Amino acid sequence: MSGRLVGVGVGPGDPELLTVKGLRVLREADEVFVPVADTGEVGRAEATVREYLDEGRIKRLLFALSDDLEARARNWTNSAQGVSEHLRSGKTCAFATIGDPNVYSTFTYLARAVREIEPDVEVETVPGVTALQDLASRSGTVLLEGDERLALLPFTAGEAPLRDALAGFETVVCYKGGSRLGEVLRAAEEGGRLEGAVYGARLGIEGEEVVPAQEMVGREGTYLSTVIFTRRSSELG
Repeated sequence: MSGRLVGVGVGPGDPELLTVKGLRVLREADEVFVPVADTGEVGRAEATVREYLDEGRIKRLLFALSDDLEARARNWTNSAQGVSEHLRSGKTCAFATIGDPNVYSTFTYLARAVREIEPDVEVETVPGVTALQDLASRSGTVLLEGDERLALLPFTAGEAPLRDALAGFETVVCYKGGSRLGEVLRAAEEGGRLEGAVYGARLGIEGEEVVPAQEMVGREGTYLSTVIFTRRSSELG
């Protein structure tokens, strides 16, 4: 009998943003897994879970962050095999992921790889607070009103999609890829969208940075950073 795999969104970093349901699922799960980068350091998801569960209950799954596609595929396969061993025993396995498990999440790849091994596995998700919501709150930014529309894309999508989004949507949010922050801000400035934009990184944890995006011109952002562009001024500053 195959068990149950649950992706639990634990929020952007602040342990207090873990939902009541997410906490319950993590506590009730037979096994709790967290992603760890190839650097081996404690990730945000693990740090959040550690606030509520004994460290001994947490198992790490290695996910390469490099551009080596073979390394990435190998990590997905190894992680899926490790989880599947528990699922074959009928256990409930929870995977903690930052933000939401259905938005640019490692859980998507893990679930897909697990299903290739255990086609009958039951897969569920528990939604989590996203970085765009947290940054909007911390910066006093209203994301949407009335009939306004929002576009969400990663920095790595490239300048053309970004320029299209900035020209066509009232609110645009960019995720992850801080090394390309300069390209993003340049495109925004050329499109007249830099004023009022806000940048955020390490939200809710040590080293948090929430500043007007204009202050980041000439600087490199962190990998897990967020920029919000709206057509109104935020309360920041």
